[in-house]
Amino acid sequence: MSISRKPYAIERILSAATYLTAGGVGFVWLIVAAVLRKHITPFLMYHILQSIFLSILFFLISILGELIYVILYRIPVINSIPYWLSFPLPFMFNLSIVQAFTTLIILYLAITSFMGLYSYIPWVSDIIKQNSGH
Repeated sequence: MSISRKPYAIERILSAATYLTAGGVGFVWLIVAAVLRKHITPFLMYHILQSIFLSILFFLISILGELIYVILYRIPVINSIPYWLSFPLPFMFNLSIVQAFTTLIILYLAITSFMGLYSYIPWVSDIIKQNSGH
């Protein structure tokens, strides 16, 4: 994606904060902008929508994962798979594989948006780009 102008520091801070708060800062900023009738730049809107979309997607995947875990836990040989996916690894600050993966994604998104770049995650960013008017 091309950047027409360099984002202001406040836009970069807000875009990074919205990823770190699971879309909370971005949602509040959308409400504040609507009440004050302020324009939200395409850069900030892209990151706000992407963080909210990712938070909802993560929530739905977590619920689906919990259902799959309940089913797999009852199968004798396969019930160790969910255990190993959630086992804390000491070399990853006692995070599980799933937690480390999601933490790395959030950090990638926050850092790249703070740098003033449009973060890209396959499929998700394409949906956001189509729906935000880019």
